[in-house]
Formats: sequence, structure tokens, C-alpha cells
Amino acid sequence: MRPALLPGLASVAVMVLIWAVAAQVADRPQTLPGPWQVATRMVALAASGELWFNAGMTLMRVGLSFVLAMAAGMALGLAMGRSRAADNWLNPALIIGLNVPALVVIVLCYIWIGLNETAAIAAVALNKIPLVTVMIREGARALRPDLDDMAEAFQMPAMTRLRHVVLPQLAPHIAAAARAGVSLIWKIVLVVEFLGRSNGVGFKIHLLFSSFDVAGVLAWALAFVGVMLAIDLFVLRPWERRANRWRRDAA
Repeated sequence: MRPALLPGLASVAVMVLIWAVAAQVADRPQTLPGPWQVATRMVALAASGELWFNAGMTLMRVGLSFVLAMAAGMALGLAMGRSRAADNWLNPALIIGLNVPALVVIVLCYIWIGLNETAAIAAVALNKIPLVTVMIREGARALRPDLDDMAEAFQMPAMTRLRHVVLPQLAPHIAAAARAGVSLIWKIVLVVEFLGRSNGVGFKIHLLFSSFDVAGVLAWALAFVGVMLAIDLFVLRPWERRANRWRRDAA
């Protein structure tokens, strides 16, 4: 086990301990079930296969929305960071996108597109694109002009310059946007499923909320939180470390 994992595991253990003590003191398992009750429900859901199917549907929506939002946000952010005219034209729309409530975007997408997967993915991506755009724009504004001059002197083609000069400098900003994006996207996906999907973790939480099944709600929520923590810990965080290593080496 890597030493860096130990503080995180200790923090989780403390939170579980506090939860267990609070549940014991409250002595109201219907409204505050203990960790053991929730863990038992999670095991039952996993054994039945229900957990894997619905978590897989939610992960699919998270993945598609993430790719779409990152691609659009990177293109917009790079354009706005490199061109003052593009920034002046697009900045008002960006400010609006940052301030429109996520729920409004979700409802409008369902009304305009319909209660389907296209609307669900579009609603999540539209909520994420402005944040990615802002982070990439700031990175594009900080690109080193001497490297641009070098690329110009060597007459690098546009795609070669993007790959070997621009993207390596943007890598820390892209990694940070990805980490921030995943934490935002999966929460919005649950709301999208809660309101208008017939499967997924958000849909199951909606059903359990209707029957006030707190243990079930916590079981589904914590199972998916565990998945997203694993993605952050083993995929996004190492990627961010590698991206920032380039910055340290160049300093």
C-alpha cells in the first residue's frame, strides 16, 4: 500500500466511526441507519446484480458527458485564451452559462429534446462546459511566448504546434479541469436520472426516497461515491501529478 493512501484511509475510518457513534446514540435506524446496515444493503444489491447494472448506466452517462464537456470546453477555452476577439464575443455567454442553475438546464433539455438519453447527456455536458472553458482559458493565457516564438521560427504546422507546444503546457490545467469536472458531473448525472431516467443510481434513489428508505438511499449513494473515489485516486490524481511534473521540469 502506498504511504500517500494512509491519511485518506484514516480519514475515512474516522468518518465511519463518527457515523457509527451517531447512529448508536440516535437509536433511530429508520432515519439514521448505521454503517453495518448500509453495508448489508450494498452487499445484497451487488449479489443481485442490480448494483452493477444501474451503476454501469450511471457511469456510461458520466463518461459520455465528461468526454463531450472536456472536448467542447477545451476548444472554447483555447480559443478564448488565445484570441482577445473570441474572448470578448464569447465571455457574456460564458458568464451566463456559469450562473444558470443546473436544474434549469436539465429541465429545459428535457422539455426541448425529450425524456431521452440525448437530453440527459446534453444537460450534464452543458452544465460542465463553462467550468472547463474558464480553466482552460486561464491556462491558454499563461502559455509561454518564447515557446510560441520557437514554434514560429521552426515553421511548425498548426497540429504539430498544438501537440508538442500547446498541449504539454496546458496539461496541468486540463488535469485540474478533469478532476473538478468528474466531481461535478456525477452529481448532476444523479439529478438527471432522478428527474427523467428509468435506470441508474439517481433513478433508484428516487424510488427509495418515495418510500423513505434511508438505508437504501445511503447504500446506492455510497456505492457510487466509492466508484468515483477510486477513479479519482487511481486515474485522475496520477494523471494530474504527471501533468504537473512537466511544469516543475520546465521551471
